[in-house]
Amino acid sequence: MTEQETPLFAIEKLYVKDLSLEVPNAPAIYVESETPEVGLQLQTGVQRLTEDAFEVTLTVTVTAKLGEKTVFLVEVGQAGIFRVRNVPEENLDPLLSIACPNILFPYAREVVSDAVSRGGFAPVVLQPVNFESLYAARQQEQAASAEQTVQ
Repeated sequence: MTEQETPLFAIEKLYVKDLSLEVPNAPAIYVESETPEVGLQLQTGVQRLTEDAFEVTLTVTVTAKLGEKTVFLVEVGQAGIFRVRNVPEENLDPLLSIACPNILFPYAREVVSDAVSRGGFAPVVLQPVNFESLYAARQQEQAASAEQTVQ
């Protein structure tokens, strides 16, 4: 394989694209003694910038609630620009949907924890995420949806 044919995967830049912290029931929420229920949502987006450069954004939304009251809501858009060359087209989507979010998640986890702490709450430590299984589940959903459309 020549150098021009050798597959390339490189991180060009990692950055926080978006960060939001909301504490809608402050200051009254700070005197509550109950432990809130914490929910997590993940979303990934891919944008092609050039022929071989892609921006991948992992959006992590953490919501803490006490009953119907929102304790806090933090949303982080952790992004990266990745250079990808000489990778077969069938491997491109899994690379951008699994490998890139795996790289971005630890950074997003740190930003979430820091934002929640700065909001006056105990840090939220997000557990690791299996992006491969999330990707597989999404592929199955899309296949089932396409099958229903055909019928």
